[in-house]
Amino acid sequence: MNSWNTSDTILVIMVIVALIFVGLYFLNKRGVKRMVQAQDFIDMNRMTVPIFVIGKRKEKPSANNLPKAVFEQMPKTAKMRKTNLVRAKVGPQIVTLMCDNNVYDVLPVKKNVKVDLAGMYIVSITGMN
Repeated sequence: MNSWNTSDTILVIMVIVALIFVGLYFLNKRGVKRMVQAQDFIDMNRMTVPIFVIGKRKEKPSANNLPKAVFEQMPKTAKMRKTNLVRAKVGPQIVTLMCDNNVYDVLPVKKNVKVDLAGMYIVSITGMN
């Protein structure tokens, strides 16, 4: 009768842990590649625009607070997370924009601000009045 001793168990656990680390390495490599592509796209499409910030809130994106085409293209995981949404007047239009936490924290409400926009994403704050 063949029985498992502790050295066999430890060896199997070490092999499983090594496989998990290899899998995470390749997933991270793919994620970094996507992040670099997204950053390149943002840098190519960046433009400075004056906006008037009406309000800002953290909530889950929905078809009500984002354009329908944008909401349908969002990944499923992004739809389940709370994001930073900024309601602003850009030119004659009132739109909902998205931004990072560091931009969201400094963005003043009810003020005119010059921001760098890439589509509907606030990249950075250029100047405040």
